[in-house]
Amino acid sequence: MKVIDHIKNAKDTLVSFEVLPPLKGKGIEALYNHLDPLMEFKPAFINVTYHRSEHVFKKNADGSFQKVVVRKRPGTESICAAIMNKYDVDTVPHLICGGFDINETEDALINLHYLGIDNVLVLRGDAAKNETSFEPEPRGHRYASELLQQVVDLNAGIYLEDDLKNTHKTNFCIGVAGYPEKHFEAPNMDTDMDYLKRKIDMGADYIITQMFFDNEKYYSFVKACRDAGITVPIIPGLKPIYTRKQLTVLPKTFHIDLPADLANEITRCKSDDEVEKVGEEWLLAQSRDLKKNGVPVLHYYTLGRPHMVANVVREL
Repeated sequence: MKVIDHIKNAKDTLVSFEVLPPLKGKGIEALYNHLDPLMEFKPAFINVTYHRSEHVFKKNADGSFQKVVVRKRPGTESICAAIMNKYDVDTVPHLICGGFDINETEDALINLHYLGIDNVLVLRGDAAKNETSFEPEPRGHRYASELLQQVVDLNAGIYLEDDLKNTHKTNFCIGVAGYPEKHFEAPNMDTDMDYLKRKIDMGADYIITQMFFDNEKYYSFVKACRDAGITVPIIPGLKPIYTRKQLTVLPKTFHIDLPADLANEITRCKSDDEVEKVGEEWLLAQSRDLKKNGVPVLHYYTLGRPHMVANVVREL
């Protein structure tokens, strides 16, 4: 079922989760162990992230270096199918621009359609670790809007080979990302909103936000979207805090602010166990307030701490 249909049919706020594919060399059982304690809450859907390939240099026996392409977390498509098969729950694979050309993207979309996956989340993705700014692959997409257009085209039966006749139309429900605190590369919030509105006008069905820790920023973002004429569902993305290190890592990595009250409480903690308790209480308070205000879905970035998310959802 499509994400937007889950939302339309819901009588109350839904929950959904996001997971990482296992590292290459690891089995899928660790992912199942991660999801098992969350399945009692009957999530509407589960997002599975995609990670672009990286270029690494390996030293040869003669002392020279060879450039090698490595993808550390492969398997998003098959993991989505495995989760659907094991848990009978809808999945949302992430699609990214980095590391793929347009033909590889089309093949991935065709495979997802064959697997019966109805949803995709369209993202540009991060720059490669050895790049200072995002660079697309040759004949790849530079912007999420270009990737979005390819999905929209396939939904209309338009393939890259324009001589194909009587083509089959896909029927993907398309999500895009929204940034309550602005995408870090956008010059200002108004420009960022213009880009987002363009994606909705192109055919995106819903928005999932970047993580935030101040609900007022989400509410302000939703108002700005509505004022701009964006009417699609806007799903808040939520993440637990569980280490003191995240006080600096999260703002630096995701370009977000942490509220002073939260930062002060974490600073007073003497151990990460205490931080985890503070983070869980903060996430629960956020979730209760968002649910009270009628958000369509509470989307949890579970990465690494499924038990914290389970404790929060159980209390709602």
